[in-house]
Amino acid sequence: MLEITSLKNGIVIDHVKPGNGIKIFELLGLADLDDQVALILNAESSNMGRKDIIKVENHQDLDLDIVSIIDPTATVNIIENEEVVEKKVLELPEVIENILTCQNPKCISTSERSVTSKFILINPEETKYKCAYCDHIYDVEE
Repeated sequence: MLEITSLKNGIVIDHVKPGNGIKIFELLGLADLDDQVALILNAESSNMGRKDIIKVENHQDLDLDIVSIIDPTATVNIIENEEVVEKKVLELPEVIENILTCQNPKCISTSERSVTSKFILINPEETKYKCAYCDHIYDVEE
């Protein structure tokens, strides 16, 4: 039987669209942490049908820009002494560096090792970014 206990201190990323949990887990580098991390995939949800959940013990300083880029509708709860002390509202960052990869094979950010990827938010309602180097459009929802 699966039993996921509550956190004493840490962060819970909840209401993640199914399939996005593993992406967030990997981009945040959670496999490298020494503390407990729970990645729950396809959990039953009365609101969403199915959802992913990530629980991280003893860490509250995760890069939430990564979470907002992958799933801007996810919720983030900060836990202290087994109580939710803060619910963070995710906002799409204006500029993203080293998270997304340009899909244009001719872009300098994909062909030159020393150039880091950089995207600029152009349409927050549609979660669209453009590459700072080649103007290729990246739609986060796709």
